[in-house]
Parts: sequence; C-alpha cells; structure tokens
Amino acid sequence: MERTRRTLLTALAAVVVGIGATALAWYRLGPVTRGTAWAEDGGLFLRERLALGVDGSLLHPYAGYLHLLPRLVVDLGVARPIEQYALTVSAASCAIAGAVCATVFLLSRDVVRAWPLRLVLAAVPVVLPLAPYEISGTAANLHWYMLVAVPWLFSYRARTWWGASVVAVLALVAVLTEVQTVLFLPLLLLAWFPRSAPRLRALPVTVVALGAGAAQAVVALTTHRSSVRGDPSVVDVVAGYLVQPVAATWDRDVAAVGRAVAAHGWWVVAVPVVVLVLLVLAAMVVGTWPARFLLVGLAGGSVAVWVAALVANSSADGRWGSLDDAHLATLGATRYAAAAGMLLLSAVVLTAAVLVEQQRTGGTGRVIGAAVAWCVVALVVAVSVLNVAPGPAQRSAGPVWAPQVTESIAACRAEPGRILVIRTAPWAAEVPCSLVLRDR
Repeated sequence: MERTRRTLLTALAAVVVGIGATALAWYRLGPVTRGTAWAEDGGLFLRERLALGVDGSLLHPYAGYLHLLPRLVVDLGVARPIEQYALTVSAASCAIAGAVCATVFLLSRDVVRAWPLRLVLAAVPVVLPLAPYEISGTAANLHWYMLVAVPWLFSYRARTWWGASVVAVLALVAVLTEVQTVLFLPLLLLAWFPRSAPRLRALPVTVVALGAGAAQAVVALTTHRSSVRGDPSVVDVVAGYLVQPVAATWDRDVAAVGRAVAAHGWWVVAVPVVVLVLLVLAAMVVGTWPARFLLVGLAGGSVAVWVAALVANSSADGRWGSLDDAHLATLGATRYAAAAGMLLLSAVVLTAAVLVEQQRTGGTGRVIGAAVAWCVVALVVAVSVLNVAPGPAQRSAGPVWAPQVTESIAACRAEPGRILVIRTAPWAAEVPCSLVLRDR
C-alpha cells in the first residue's frame, strides 16, 4: 500500500513538473513568436509531409539523419485546422520540452535524492536563458532536447518491466530524433551494473538504443548533407565555447557578454569556467559512481556537441578566436550554443546536488562544499528568474501565420486548386487551398 502511494505521488509530481515546464516554455516565447512558423516547420518538413504523406515522411532522412519527433509534430499541425498550424507546432514543441523535464525529474531520483535540487535539474531545458531565441517552441530544434533526456534514459535502473518498457519507448523516439544521442551510449553500462547483480530490465533500452543508433549511423553514412564541413581552429573552438554555450547559461544577450569581454578581457568568461571545473572535480571525488559517469557524460557531452557542430557545419564557426572588440560587441546567438548550454547547465546543477548530498556525511570541507553548491543553485535560480520574460527571438518580429491564412479564405473559395504562399520566419510555406477549405 505504501509503495503504491509513493508511486502515485511520484507520478503526480512528474505530471505537475511537465505541465509547469510546458507552461513556462510557452510563456517565454511571447504571442508573436509562438504564432509564427519557423524554418523547416513551415518549409521542408511541411512540404515533405504534404508530398509524401505520413508514412512516407515519418522516417525520411534530412540533412544526414532522421527527425522522428519533428515529423510527428508537423503531422499533428496538418491534422488540425491549418490556420492554427504555427500555434499547434509551438504548443506541441513546448509540451515535448515539458515532457523532457518530467522525464529528468523522474529518472534522476536515484542520483539526486533531494526533490528541490531535482526540480532545478529538471527545469534546465525551459529556463536556459537562450532557449527561446530559436530552439524553444520549434519542431525543427526538438532534437536538441533529446540530448538532455538520453543520459537519464540510458542510465536509469528500471524497477519493473513496465518501467523498462516505457523507458525503451522514450529512448527509441529520442535516438530516432537526434543522431548525437549515440555519444551517450556508454551510460547504458549504469543500467546493467547496479550494486546487485546485473538486471535484465536494462535489455529493452539497450536493444532499442543500439538499434536506433545503428539506423541513424546508416542514414548518416548514406545520405548526402548539403552543409559544408567546417575546419575550426582550437582557439576558435575554445573562444566560441566561452562566449556562446558558457555565456548562454547566464545571459540570453550574447552581445552583452561579448562587450564585457571586449571591455575587460577573456577572464570574464574564463574564471567561471575554472571555478566550475574545480567544482566538478570535487563532485567527482566525493560522488557516487553513477553521479561521476553522468557528470562526465553531461559536461563532456556539452563540449562534444559544440565541437561536432563546428566541424560538421562551416556556418557554425564564428571564428571567435580572431574577433576584434567591435565584432565581439555585436555577437549574435546560435542554436548550437543553446544545445551545448543545456548540457553544461545540467552538469552544473548535478555538481551542486552531489556536493550538497555529501554534506550529510559530515566534515568541514564537505560542509563548505555544500555551502558553495547551494550558492551555485541560488545563482542558477536567480539567472532563470531574471531571464524568464519573453525576449528577442528569431521569430519575435513575425510574420504571424493565422492572419495570412484567414485572409486567404475567400481567394481559396474562388479558386480551390490554388496554392497559397504563407510567409514564415525566415522563409515561406506553400499551403494548398484544399487544406484551408477542409474544415469549412
């Protein structure tokens, strides 16, 4: 009876976290942003859905890998009234981000026992300062959120076969959405080697992760990518990481960070990184083995995702190592910073949680470490609150989708075979009048 009660309370807490995170993500977009279709959402994904249908588009490769979740979201957008397409995609994308938060809250409880710290960890995807600029509320960027979910999906030690099955399904969706999730495959070892004997309940997620990862690898090796590969220098990688992902964890205004670097020097962003590295090392010393593996996965994954972006796309390399003061002062944000920033901020919160947990074992050093960790948590919360209001985004200037469709209803009735051109940010969508008139 007690176990059932705890299970119900845990499930209810996860639902509350998911709903709250979804609402926060939705609020942070602002009305114009969430009503505007973004890039592939109104472009390639919509175009291929209309041309290929559900079956033909769901696992159709694009840019060298599979995009299962964005395809499903676009399917939902097409199934609903087409004038609400942009709002549907934004809402569904926010809901998926909220589901990621709920997943982290549930699956991290073996490593982060204190629920307030677990709540902060789970909220990272929706409180990251830079998230609304491009990746939040867009189907095209949902794959970045999978990078936050898979470390916990892969490492979770399922208590029941039912739980193992749910985790396996979520892992399947995540890996078929983002190719870089394969970077976290070593974390599957945590599910196989608990303190007791290995558990076969790790088998479903392992089979799914390896199978879906292999599918992504095959697609990546056999599908042409139009992006030109980059050739960044080590200085560009390091400098870019400091002024983009690192800065994205505390300020959505990347240009302000650039101006601070120009005015005071690189120590402005270098010192916080040094402090963070020392804290992570301290947590590695005192933490449990699962916590250590996850810290390496999250922090190392942040760096790996950043480096991979610059190597795979020449357009992602801003040549940050050679920027003068004038260019530093006009820095623009990049979606790659948001992805790496989410993983980095997750590592920061997990580090603090590990240090706080060790306070229970006593010792002056551990008490001091816990005090520092609580300060880190307070800083993360404060930064989140300061950046919670809707701000500038790639879609914040529109054009809003719905008015364009409703204004074309009369034209569609006069010419049902017509194809509408609906402006999006930054491109345009081709919508057949048959969709406009479908529900009328």
